[in-house]
Amino acid sequence: MKLVFATFMLVCLVLSSSFFEASMAGSPFCDSKCGVRCSKAGYKERCLKYCGICCEKCHCVPSGTYGNKDECPCYRDLKNSKGKDKCP
Repeated sequence: MKLVFATFMLVCLVLSSSFFEASMAGSPFCDSKCGVRCSKAGYKERCLKYCGICCEKCHCVPSGTYGNKDECPCYRDLKNSKGKDKCP
């Protein structure tokens, strides 16, 4: 019985991790735009994460590696829980 339960849990873990990875995949548009936006970032992984979140919500990313947020008002106006800019 323990072997069946352990096998079941292992299968569930594998399936859930596959689903989670697929759901976290970004769109090619956002991936390319955020790659440019975060190319000079000191914390590249964090920049890509938040840029991707903002891009999925707003469907745009400002040009360049810094500034130009007026090109995308939605991206510019997203704030974190502390009231600071969410998007890099």
